[in-house]
This record gives sequence, structure tokens and C-alpha cells, in this order.
Amino acid sequence: MDKVLSDKKAIIFFLFPALIFLIVIVFLPIFMSGYYSTLNWDGLSKKTFVGLQNYKDLFTNTSEGFVLAVKNSLYFVLASVFIQLPISLFLALVLANGVKGEKFFLNVYFIPVIISTVVIGQLWMKIYHPDYGLLNSLLKAIGLGSMAKAWLAEPSTALGASFVPTLWQYVGYHMLLMYAAIKSIPKDIYEAARIDGASGPKMAFKITIPLIKPMLKVCIIFSVIGALKVFDLVYVLTNGGPNHASEVPSTLLVNNIFVRSMYGYGSAIAIFIILECLIFTGIIQKFFRTDDLE
Repeated sequence: MDKVLSDKKAIIFFLFPALIFLIVIVFLPIFMSGYYSTLNWDGLSKKTFVGLQNYKDLFTNTSEGFVLAVKNSLYFVLASVFIQLPISLFLALVLANGVKGEKFFLNVYFIPVIISTVVIGQLWMKIYHPDYGLLNSLLKAIGLGSMAKAWLAEPSTALGASFVPTLWQYVGYHMLLMYAAIKSIPKDIYEAARIDGASGPKMAFKITIPLIKPMLKVCIIFSVIGALKVFDLVYVLTNGGPNHASEVPSTLLVNNIFVRSMYGYGSAIAIFIILECLIFTGIIQKFFRTDDLE
């Protein structure tokens, strides 16, 4: 095995198919999108080179709603990092502490992750339905009928209502990652802490959380990137409406390319999402690296 790993020709031979696959599936579409973003093209007629005009239009053409879509995606980021991940961490800490029915709860919380996003969207549309939805029925049953509303049809609630299903779907995913990281910590450390008189919360903040920082970094990166490129649930629930209230860059991209046939403008949005994800990933990496040095 060591001989094979030291043979550069063998390494190149085995990695070459994966490299070709990566280039064709990932890098080639990105370069094509970058090229299309410099064109004024409807997908059929003659291409017209416009340079960076599409990128300028992203921020200057307010009628397209791109700036609002970016703000909405940043709200998703904040909600994911400061609501979804703390819930996942709390559940992971509780379950890793050896509660009764530990394996059962792990499976229950992970079930939404494996359910189709379209199915989840349809399920929550029924929950939010203004007439027979579970949420409004519950509010009326407990005497809060004045709070009942068309959650997905009102601009003030559409964005928040779109985030709740995302939280419900992926909280179990991050919980499982954190749970696995906590379980990998040697038990001797906890036993020594207990002998020194450390309580459960103190061990969580002084031992567990610092030792699973690498996994926390991974979860934050996954959560931020997922929030920046969120599409499917928002598309199923509201399609960016009403009046762009829940619009995110991905729904705007699909609408411009496949509905309005604005391939250049839509491709510029795609490149912006990619750059946005790379920038945020770099910031998170730098933050954790700085934190480790301290």
C-alpha cells in the first residue's frame, strides 16, 4: 500500500477519472455561466457581448428585486446560524449525555432530512393554509384566533414562514454531525472533570464545545452556504412572493433564465451566488483559524 501511495503515476491514474468528472460537472458549468453572464442573450437569438453590464444591473435595476433577494438570503443566514445551529447543538448535547431512548430520538430528528423537499413544502403549505391549516386551527383553539392569517400570502410573514420548514428539515442533520463529534471525545476527560466538581453545563461550555470546534466550523459553513443558495423550499412554498417578499437569489435566477429567458442576467446571479459562498466560507475559515491561535 505504501508503495502505491508513493507512486505518483499510480495516484494520477486513479484520480484522473474523478478529476475529469469534477471538471465536467462542476468547473465547466461555472465557466460557462461566467461566459453567459457577459452576454445579452435569450437562449435562441444572436449573442451580444455586454461585458459587466449584467453585474451592474444587479445592483442598479431596483425593479428586478435582486438587492431585496440578497437581503432575504442574509436573513436566512442569520436565522440558520443563530437559531438552527444552537437548537442542533442543544439537542446533540442532551442526546450525547445518554438520555433514555437516545437512538430513537436520533432517528426521529433525522427523518426530515431524508424526506423530499417538495413533500416537505407541500406538508407545510397545508400547515400554513389560512382556512384549514393546522397552525391557524391551533391558534383559534387556544383563543388566539386574531393572530391567524395567510402566513405565506402576506409580505410581513412570508419570509419567516419559509424559514421554519428549512429549520425543521435540517436541524437533525447538524445535530447528528455534532452528536458524532461529541461521542468521539474520550470519556476520561469528563470523568476527570466530574472528580474536580464540574457540573454538566460547565463541562458543556468548557470541554465539549471547545473540543468540537472543527465540527462546529463545518456545520456553520454548511449552514451558511445552504442559506445563501436556498431554493427548493422557497420555490415550492411561495415562489418568491408575495411581491418579492420571500424572494431569494436562486428563485430570481430560475425566474430570469427559465421564465423570462434572460440568460445573461440569470448567469450573473449564479456567479454572484458562487462568489458570495466563497467569500463567506473564507471569512468563517479565517475566524476559526484566528480563534484557534488565541
